[in-house]
Amino acid sequence: MIGRLVKLVLVLTVLGAIALVGFAYLGDLAPPPGEQSLTVILDAD
Repeated sequence: MIGRLVKLVLVLTVLGAIALVGFAYLGDLAPPPGEQSLTVILDAD
């Protein structure tokens, strides 16, 4: 019984690692190109 649980955890760990590597290589997380500007008001008291 414990052996099956350990095997399941190992299989899920390997599948999770494969999914993470696949997402890192194939996932497009680049921000959309474009200029951004932000006005900052400083309180000089």
